[in-house]
Amino acid sequence: MTNFLFASFPVTGHMNPGLPIARELVARGHDVRWYSTHRFKRAIECTGARFVPFRRATPIDETRLDQLYPERPKSGLAQLQWDIKHIFIDSLRGQFADVVDELEREPADVIVGDNASVVAGAIHDRYGIPWAAYGVTVPAFSSRDTAPFGLALMPSSSPLGRVRNRLLTWLNDRVIFRDAMKHNNVVRRHLDLPRYTRSIFDFVRDADLILQGGVASFEYPRTDMPSQLRFIGATIPPAPADWTPPSWWNELDGRQVVLVTQGTINNDYDQLIRPAIRALANEDVFVVVTTGSRPSSDVDIDPLPSNVRVERFIPYARLMPKVDLLLTNGGFGSVQIALANGVPIVAIGKTEDKAELVNRVNWSRVGVGLKTLQPTETQIRDAVTRVLTNPSFAIRASSIRHEMAGLNAPVRAADLLEELVQQEAFAASA
Repeated sequence: MTNFLFASFPVTGHMNPGLPIARELVARGHDVRWYSTHRFKRAIECTGARFVPFRRATPIDETRLDQLYPERPKSGLAQLQWDIKHIFIDSLRGQFADVVDELEREPADVIVGDNASVVAGAIHDRYGIPWAAYGVTVPAFSSRDTAPFGLALMPSSSPLGRVRNRLLTWLNDRVIFRDAMKHNNVVRRHLDLPRYTRSIFDFVRDADLILQGGVASFEYPRTDMPSQLRFIGATIPPAPADWTPPSWWNELDGRQVVLVTQGTINNDYDQLIRPAIRALANEDVFVVVTTGSRPSSDVDIDPLPSNVRVERFIPYARLMPKVDLLLTNGGFGSVQIALANGVPIVAIGKTEDKAELVNRVNWSRVGVGLKTLQPTETQIRDAVTRVLTNPSFAIRASSIRHEMAGLNAPVRAADLLEELVQQEAFAASA
């Protein structure tokens, strides 16, 4: 039996992909703890893992970011700069203290975080505990073949493209994220951690294992991809045992179904959900809208078009097989679950990592991506019509579905984590 301690960043999009992995490890007889906020206590305990609460760390509530951080920029690169410094890095002090206390109380053999879990990397740096990171977004580390993460430029491995990439990486480190990198080292010095000198997004390269969601054909090819990175497919949380389909469920049969979602963090429904409802109101499609962290009544469109149904939550394990197109602001998890079901995509967004996801949708030809914060109704309608009427997008999405079909993400992740433990044990005995 191995003792695993999960320490993922405590927001829905970072937690959900790890839950099936934790459940699989528990089913194999391993001891699993998960350090997180009380918001996720029930979800963690449903996997069979033990819940470890935030104590000294300030809880992060994704549903109240605007109230908690009124000075936070609303979109784009400025928002990413601010988030890295004030949310991810500033949260390290309290989280590090909590995890150190927990490890002193009960040691762990492996620490598992998502690929934005700064605390997991810091614990690895201090104590040398084997560290595995599961990917909740596209790989963000620097590469000779891609522009830096956040600039949302298409890859180029040509001689000229590599010059561009090298110059932009320098600009990224020395100008765009210079303040965040300096702040990171101030915090690390306070925690008695070694100075960090690489690109701000490269910390995950130090992980002993990177469990990257999705498959290689959705991601930019890199000649310098970390050797410890493994694609695991899509982690699809199972439907809750007590979930009951809504009364209109049978209306999905025999219709072209468009699923509209804005994820859990972005709650400004004027950016996608409301324009999408108006844009598709008179189209020959059945529109299902999920609101996630807010009640469905908050959509506040009266009367609701006859072809639209709005719910706070529908498990994707049940809904996605019935969907013909995903209309999203670019959430990585929903995109991967759609592709696991062969569903083409319209991705519209530019906050957080969304513009990078939009690029991948265009690059991999699984749909249409638009880098805009608030699309017009015409842009939405034209993009949806283009994807639904051009079979090449569904064919490409189906190709990725076949690639994912051989990957059971929780099982593959658990296998790889067990291999990591065996490798560490062998190295220690050598």
